[in-house]
Amino acid sequence: MRVKRGTKCRKRHKKTLNRAEGFVGRSGSTFKQAVQRTEKAMTYEFRDRKVKKRDFRALWVTRINAAARLNGLSYSRLIAGLKAAKVEVDRKVLADLGAYFPAAFASVADTAKKALAAA
Repeated sequence: MRVKRGTKCRKRHKKTLNRAEGFVGRSGSTFKQAVQRTEKAMTYEFRDRKVKKRDFRALWVTRINAAARLNGLSYSRLIAGLKAAKVEVDRKVLADLGAYFPAAFASVADTAKKALAAA
């Protein structure tokens, strides 16, 4: 008996072409090109999920450093002071405190200064 595979093939093609929607030129309309472009797009996607974490951490460190210097500390001294004081606040929260709540960040910086002086 003859087996017809049209529905499976169409489903597979449609899935790939839907994933390639919005691509420029033949990359979004022809199956062969769409396969290549979506594979490359997924490679970039996978890579950039890791890069995003690095980029945000660098941004937070920059913001913390700027806020720390306004309070008479460098970034490394602030982090060392917070570790000595056993204050467990992550960099994302510290960056938000420095940017949006300067008074709260100043009190955290004072805690770090006291811990550094005691050590």
